[in-house]
Amino acid sequence: MIRWPNLSLYARYSHLLDEALFALEAQGALPVGLDRKNVAVEPPRDASHGDLATNAAMVLAKPAGTNPRALAALLAPKIEAMPGVTSVEVAGPGFINIRLADQAWRDELAEIVVAGDTYGRSSVGKDQRVNVEYVSTNPTGPMHMGHCRGAVVGDALANLLEATGFDVTREYYVNDAGSQVDTLARSAHLRYREALGEAIGEIPEGFYPGDYLIPIGQALASEFGDRYVGLPESEWLKLFKRKSVGAMLDLIRADLALLGVHHDVFASEMALQEAGLVDRAMETLDAKGLIYKGVLEAPKGEAADDWEPVELTLFRSSQFGDDQDRPMKKSDGSWTYFGADAAYHLQKASKADHLVNIWGADHAGTVKRIQAAVSALTDGRVDLDVKIVQMVKLLRAGEPIKMSKRSGNFVTLADVVREVGKDVVRFMMLTRRADAPLDFDFAKVVEVSKDNPVFYVQYAHARVASLGRKATEMGIATDGPADLTLLDAEELGLVKVAAQYPRIVEAAALAHEPHRIAFFLNDLAAAFHSLWNRGNDDPSRRFVLENQPDLTRARLELARGVAQVIRSGLALMGVAAAEEMR
Repeated sequence: MIRWPNLSLYARYSHLLDEALFALEAQGALPVGLDRKNVAVEPPRDASHGDLATNAAMVLAKPAGTNPRALAALLAPKIEAMPGVTSVEVAGPGFINIRLADQAWRDELAEIVVAGDTYGRSSVGKDQRVNVEYVSTNPTGPMHMGHCRGAVVGDALANLLEATGFDVTREYYVNDAGSQVDTLARSAHLRYREALGEAIGEIPEGFYPGDYLIPIGQALASEFGDRYVGLPESEWLKLFKRKSVGAMLDLIRADLALLGVHHDVFASEMALQEAGLVDRAMETLDAKGLIYKGVLEAPKGEAADDWEPVELTLFRSSQFGDDQDRPMKKSDGSWTYFGADAAYHLQKASKADHLVNIWGADHAGTVKRIQAAVSALTDGRVDLDVKIVQMVKLLRAGEPIKMSKRSGNFVTLADVVREVGKDVVRFMMLTRRADAPLDFDFAKVVEVSKDNPVFYVQYAHARVASLGRKATEMGIATDGPADLTLLDAEELGLVKVAAQYPRIVEAAALAHEPHRIAFFLNDLAAAFHSLWNRGNDDPSRRFVLENQPDLTRARLELARGVAQVIRSGLALMGVAAAEEMR
């Protein structure tokens, strides 16, 4: 076969298909320069139809001024002449189904083993700069499980983008300029007085009551003594905000580290405003004629006597796909949250080609306005994709666990990681689409069962590790060459599943959907367990056969390839592969 270094089987045949299309252009059978971005080489939906399928004729026929079956008939002979192709069939309205020789799959298995950790990586990103902003919780307390899912989704997505050739910046936006941070400072001042011996009694309504503020109060008392006791708020609020936010960020970083999450940048909202960047964003929009003074319509469903028209400084966001224009400043002249957010995104866009935000469901209503601002501020140069992450419902043996940050009674991320482990938490956060609700049951996530996806995938990798140990115990040399022609059709079927990994990685990265990796690993583990289980009924079909070292080595090579793909996929999820299950 013709080989291209570091290209998977699907990528190789995509290149060969491109060559065939160029040949049709050279013959005048196809117009030059047609857009091929939607042309794909992928597995057919029905495995009985072959090994590969392409929609090339379906995609290109209309712009070429022909019909799909006619174009497919021209393309089929060129595909049939490709190395490794045994037959080609034009099906339905113009799909092309392709069958490959068994050697093509043996070659791909060898490629998986030789490529190792690089299998599935690509350069499709072409070093484009992507800023992925995730977590970005208000720095007013420890991280709880409501923050966990966005942290894992964002971090896994950043891993995916790096694996596919993007230049990634991982960013955390510190909301340290709002009223909640003022409340944090006042709460810390209360704990500071407590640390100096004052009986503070019950925590007042509206303050943060959590015990996590006690060490901060003690640190402040140690540093300042009683200097700020009895002084007016104006004398200490700014200082206590800075100190409290710094302490909270240290706590948040430690919590994230337990989860294996690290950021490159922590961007401060307060610093943004103090540097005049919000004014700069406003000036940029104003220069484009996108800022004006106006009055918003009354909110729908609100009684007229509950609302008064007020002249505001507005951004023409409706020109960029938003539902209505948005205020940049409040009536008192202070910036709205949207005004500050627009400036923050302008700052990010100055250093990136693409922006990705991982937001909680409570921010869903602000997506259009921020996308409108980014489009306006960058003249469409930078795109913003916002992934909405739904909440996690915590359960213990089916019974709900309530979380309330303000009351101080909540399940922290650190508590969960210490109880079930980082790998379990990270894997479970990716077992559903980010925009779908997710249940996290402490009992089920550690269950030894095929219904537990964490166990099911990890068990597949651990089983492979056990095979090497068993072969060594039997005295079978496992480091010699493997004769892959000894693998049967069912075993090569497992290679066909594993070989989809590179295209899954690329598709997941481009769609910004890391859960696709978890879905794929579950499918691969199912195929492997099915192959393993056939040995329960027929001992001759087991992976390790004491008196058949050649066949054993071939099957071990197959198992190694599967384990390599599982290990690589888990690494993208930020999960370590298990060598044994206990």
